[in-house]
This record gives sequence, structure tokens and C-alpha cells, in this order.
Amino acid sequence: MNTSSKQDERIARMTFASVYPHYLAKIEKKGRSETELQQVIEWLTGFDAPKLQQLIEDKVTFESFFREATIHKNAQLITGVICGYRVENITTPLNQQVRYLDKLVDELAKGRKMEKILRGSL
Repeated sequence: MNTSSKQDERIARMTFASVYPHYLAKIEKKGRSETELQQVIEWLTGFDAPKLQQLIEDKVTFESFFREATIHKNAQLITGVICGYRVENITTPLNQQVRYLDKLVDELAKGRKMEKILRGSL
């Protein structure tokens, strides 16, 4: 999937802090915990809970968030459709990383086992 530069800029400028409450509400509505959400985010990005809290308080953009992240070596195993796009076909790295996170949150909300969400890396 090729994205427009306008769409890429919009995603890059969005703050992680503005999206995190939506992730949290989505998973809690389905009976999952904030601890599980943080575990999923840590797996993808390498950010532990204190670092995640700092990034939220600093209101970092997604561009800064993923620039600082250490993306898990198995992230390319995240496949499927999110927001109408196949994550494995997204060509813009930042857009793909954001969609990886969206996909993991979606899997968590759908009740998928943590072992599967973390691609067997427990």
C-alpha cells in the first residue's frame, strides 16, 4: 500500500498520548487490562511502563515515538488487515509501525492469547 504524503504527515504529527486512551478503552471494554496493553507495546517497541508513561507525559508524536523505539525482530510476522489495509503491504515504515501497533491492540481486544499476539515470544 502506498500512502499519500499528506496521510503520512498526519500520522507522524499525531501524539501517542492522544491515541493511548483509545487503545486502553478498546481493550478494557473487552475485559483486558492496561498491564496487557503495556506488555504488547513493550514487545513491539521495547518501551517499559515507566518509559511509556514518560512518552505520554511528554506528548511525543508517533514520529518521535517510533524513532526512539526498538522494533521487535518478529514484528514482520504481524500480518492481516487493519483499517482496510494489509499491514504487510504498507510501504511507509512509520505508517506500517503504527498499523502494527493498531493490529496488536485489535488482537488483544479480540481476546487472542498473549502468546499468539507476541508471536510466540513469551
